[in-house]
Amino acid sequence: MKPTIVFAGTPEFARVALERVLDAGYAVPLVLTQPDRPAGRGMKLHASPVKQLAQQRGITVAQPRSLRLDGKYPDEAAAARAALETAAPDVIVVAAYGLLLPRWTLDLPRLGCLNIHASLLPRWRGAAPIQRAIEAGDAESGVCIMQVAEALDAGDVLLTARTPITAADTAATLHDKLAEQGAQLIVQALEGVESLPRTPQPEEGVTYAHKIEKAEAAIDWQQDAAAIERRIRAFDPFPGAVARLGESVIKVWKSEIASMPPAQEAGAGQILQVSDAGVLVACGSGALLLTELQRAGGKRLAAREFLRGFQLSAGQRFAPAHQ
Repeated sequence: MKPTIVFAGTPEFARVALERVLDAGYAVPLVLTQPDRPAGRGMKLHASPVKQLAQQRGITVAQPRSLRLDGKYPDEAAAARAALETAAPDVIVVAAYGLLLPRWTLDLPRLGCLNIHASLLPRWRGAAPIQRAIEAGDAESGVCIMQVAEALDAGDVLLTARTPITAADTAATLHDKLAEQGAQLIVQALEGVESLPRTPQPEEGVTYAHKIEKAEAAIDWQQDAAAIERRIRAFDPFPGAVARLGESVIKVWKSEIASMPPAQEAGAGQILQVSDAGVLVACGSGALLLTELQRAGGKRLAAREFLRGFQLSAGQRFAPAHQ
């Protein structure tokens, strides 16, 4: 008999997993997800991707702002506890939920709580494992199904799947690969949830993937070209890498590591050449060819199209990141 599942998740990464769990025939009487958030130009409230799917499938949804019974929203936490007790899950599946699970939630399901984490633990515990793996130049990423523990992403691992990070991967493309991989892996884990061995994470190799902040968007041209190119891919689609020129803000979406022109001496951030192929910029070491850009209020455009409406010329210099 299949175990009864409560699913806790919020973004698209979690929605893919929930859909796969439902399609595999598991009963999911309750979904936990973050409260609706304002989004878009009108800043209207929008339901999370997980909530949207749950409503389409007729599943009860709870959206507490906290699960801590002694926290800021004790009434919401108590209501969520009552809903969980009514659902009586054998397992709680967690995927990018956004709230920490207190001890009472971990103890409630008979078979515990399983988390779908988008990294090869213990590397990149924390909020932004996909982006940080690309930014760091990791050769591979993957998904772990782990037993949720009170310490952040430190629980025993049940299953692991690996995937290479290609030179063209952005946070968006790697996200989609890992979302699909995680969805497959959680169904596999649920099929053997009572018999799969739990492997403690090693003490060595622990790193933390800190949340991506908008303040990180500004390109630091003092870095070497390879590091900047990785960060541009890691920050696509959020928050986008930003180059500043005077009062203008330009988002850089694609770039290529390039050779410096012969006998060229330039400061970091200086534009060396402008052509249909892109905008060549000197970095702390090497140079970067910017090939897809976006001006404020505009669309993402190939460099050739962008330059028709925004003039750039050799000798101009992008502002340092700290300005």
